[in-house]
Amino acid sequence: MKPILLDTGVIVAMLDRSERHHQACCEKLSGLTGVLTTTEPVIAEACYLLRGLPGAAETVLSNVEEGIFQIPLRLADAAGPIKRLMRKYRDVPIDLADACLIHLAAVLETDQILTLDRDFLVYRWGRRKTFRLLIDVIGASAAK
Repeated sequence: MKPILLDTGVIVAMLDRSERHHQACCEKLSGLTGVLTTTEPVIAEACYLLRGLPGAAETVLSNVEEGIFQIPLRLADAAGPIKRLMRKYRDVPIDLADACLIHLAAVLETDQILTLDRDFLVYRWGRRKTFRLLIDVIGASAAK
């Protein structure tokens, strides 16, 4: 079973019931069987964006602590390749969390990603491999 990459917007939408993609994200997650894998920058972004929702950041960290969100990437070990990705996609523009997820896709050899970010339609992992977005961001007006 391949890991499923998890991006910030989906974490936020799952925990914030007022988020317009809340129901779609929760429904998609309830039907998945893969391991949810993410990075520390994604967790940091999610906690920051959820700072106004009491208990939400703690819930994110509990999911990490309990192994629901797995974080196999250590930034210090991958800084070089991630820096190259940020340079490659600077015109998109890219942020650290996205660059880490692209790098992690190559490390884990997985194309599956839970994201609301349309930029993952542009990003490539490995040599020229595309991501398989598990939530339809074309049909939804997704915001990063």
